[in-house]
Amino acid sequence: MKKWIVAACLTASVVLAQGQTVSTTDSIEIAKPKLTFSAFADIYYLYDFNQPENHERPGFVYAHSRHNEFALNNAVIGAAYTSDVVRGNIGLHTGTYVQRNYAAETINGSEVLKYIYQANVGVRLAKGLWLDAGILPSHIGYESALSIDNPTLTRSLMADNTPYYETGAKLTWDISDQLTISGLVLNGWQRIVETDQNKALGTQIQYKPTKGVLLNSSTFFGKEGTYRYYHNFYTVLDLIDKVTIIAAFDIGWQQQLDLNGKKDGTKTWWNPNLMVRYKPTDKVAITGRVEYYNDPNNIIIAPTALPDEIFVTGFKTFSPSLNLDYFPIESVALRIEGRLYSASNAVFMKDNQTKKTDGIITTSMAFKF
Repeated sequence: MKKWIVAACLTASVVLAQGQTVSTTDSIEIAKPKLTFSAFADIYYLYDFNQPENHERPGFVYAHSRHNEFALNNAVIGAAYTSDVVRGNIGLHTGTYVQRNYAAETINGSEVLKYIYQANVGVRLAKGLWLDAGILPSHIGYESALSIDNPTLTRSLMADNTPYYETGAKLTWDISDQLTISGLVLNGWQRIVETDQNKALGTQIQYKPTKGVLLNSSTFFGKEGTYRYYHNFYTVLDLIDKVTIIAAFDIGWQQQLDLNGKKDGTKTWWNPNLMVRYKPTDKVAITGRVEYYNDPNNIIIAPTALPDEIFVTGFKTFSPSLNLDYFPIESVALRIEGRLYSASNAVFMKDNQTKKTDGIITTSMAFKF
């Protein structure tokens, strides 16, 4: 039965699972293989006070992107297989998040790949050492594509403008209960379909020095037109009863070329982020967030086109938010969030006029099992 399942997973290009495992040579009892199924859906209503006529929010927003309509952000169905030597996941998804964030994932005119949430296979090489390959969740950042898993309803500017997913191979070594390190070879910065002959590299280190503290360092190095280096750092603190603090700082460097294609220095962008979540009961949570995104050379966030075809240079935006969550049962979340954007220049639009500010209110009903 085990061989049949493994062969089926490989044939479908799927697979992944999680958890520490043991080989037949270990003295620990071997766990029974397990196949599980999962589902997730996030239905939302968002009101943008700049009232975009086409109902589309700005191009740097990839999740919860539709204004003044009830919409499906993301729906996922998946299956996971776990054994002592093989693990795997397959997941399919759809929604406004998929349509916007996977717009470039086409091959020979087909868009079928954009509906794959994840599909990968993992094999255990030694105790605590796993090799996984396929379409994987991103190793950058602490926020998931599944909103119910995040402390805030909408994703941060940091998370929305770093990879949600990646395709390649990942080697993970659980050195101890406190330390895990990973190395990756990838098609590129958030890519399923390869667009050039270059490959990218990534690393991740997670360290838990004591109970209630997690330190994470993730890197990316690759050629995205020109060479790009990115570092993501965050820490999660669960040291105070009912309070979780997440602090993050990202910074990136990208090589620039002049009009003749010669090297013209390196440009930098950076982004600090702080979240504080208070959960007075199992059913209620309140989260405050502040962040600042500084991309003065539009490396990640492209210039915003104005009606007179002039381009705004630089994206420097401060964004606080406040979140209230209610969980009637563990697998269901009712959420509302208010959020403000305040930029140093006019990168927002309202009534065909440019503005420096924008505000949104987002509500959501989500479930996961």
